Amino acid sequence: MKKLICLFVFTLFCSTTISAQELKVGAALRVITPDPLIPVSGGVGTPSPATEKKGDLFVRAMVMEQNGVKVAIVGIDNLGWPAVLGDQSRALIKGIPPENILIGATHTHSAPDAYGFPNEKGEVLADFDYLEWCVKQVADAVNEAMENMEPAALKIAVGEAKGKIAYNYYAPDLYDPRCGVIQAFGTTGKNKDKAIATLVNYAIHPEVIGNKKGILSPDLCGPLYDRIEAKAGGIAIFMNGAQGGMVTADNRRPEGREAGEWKECIRIGELLADQALAIVDKAPMQTAPVLFTSSKEINLPVTSPLMKMLIDHSEIGLKVSEDYMLKTRINLLNIGSAQILTIPGEALPNIGYYLKRKMNTAHPFLFGLTNDAFGYMLTKEDFNSFKRYEYISETSLGEETAEVYIEEALQLIEESPGAKP
Repeated sequence: MKKLICLFVFTLFCSTTISAQELKVGAALRVITPDPLIPVSGGVGTPSPATEKKGDLFVRAMVMEQNGVKVAIVGIDNLGWPAVLGDQSRALIKGIPPENILIGATHTHSAPDAYGFPNEKGEVLADFDYLEWCVKQVADAVNEAMENMEPAALKIAVGEAKGKIAYNYYAPDLYDPRCGVIQAFGTTGKNKDKAIATLVNYAIHPEVIGNKKGILSPDLCGPLYDRIEAKAGGIAIFMNGAQGGMVTADNRRPEGREAGEWKECIRIGELLADQALAIVDKAPMQTAPVLFTSSKEINLPVTSPLMKMLIDHSEIGLKVSEDYMLKTRINLLNIGSAQILTIPGEALPNIGYYLKRKMNTAHPFLFGLTNDAFGYMLTKEDFNSFKRYEYISETSLGEETAEVYIEEALQLIEESPGAKP
């Protein structure tokens, strides 16, 4: 009888442990294409009128849950998405702690202004009704993804994306060709063995079309979504990487020309999608991946005269103190063998390489322009050191930004467990 009781207790303990470790994943999307079309922004200055669209703009969300811990990863087709708008969405999302909701911009240069920065005349031309609608669409996508959650297993891989996809405009080979991919597959029911979501993490400026052609577009991200969903199923999500200064789409043509047409967005987006699927194709299925999340608020000093002026006259309501300390949040996630670190801006490739080398995983992911997107992030050694870096120095928060961020990021890494399948 004692043996039977012990066997029963042991079996109950094992099944509880297995159940407690079950990972659930859900995904959903919303279209955020304005109708009628409104002007698009490629950065500082006056937004340009849009008379046509090439593809739709989206919010794409993936929610994960394990042992009662929930995390949301959200990609939004915009140049950047400030925390103040993200926080408005977080307030509408019930069941996920606000600090566990990561919202990253794809960085398309053909979407409406989300920062409300003044132009050279001091005019703020952002469409605040549109932004308010987007805030609700973000929340709706995350809430639906929560409703869609189901038991899942993961395939995770990082590898070199080959072909004519990206290059560094300042120094052609100074960029990170690695592409990280996380695929979630259903393990039970109607979606058993089917893809729920495919997340692609790659560093690139989606600026093939830009903001001067009168076209509203997700740029190369749109064809990437379409290709992945057609070939793999589920919902595709793109999260940018350390693409600062100046990792851009490789649309070069002979004699210094560039191809700026939608068909070039299709070529690059589909090539990146094919490479991502090839990278993850033979990855082993992780049937018991562990989810871990941590985050912290950090303060970044603003010393750039241009950025101070933009912050002073923005009508969004940015989180900046009177002495120009900008408060933002950085996150670290372990999802199975993937370790993910967020960057609240456009870090240069050398910063990205350094952080990946320090991360406790064989599968490092960097989510750039996530939770905030405040200009370029370059080391103090690079800041204003080269004529080529004048623009990115001017449009960074200042010389200390990367130093503060790197120190805080390394502390998060040090305090977190390594990522394991």
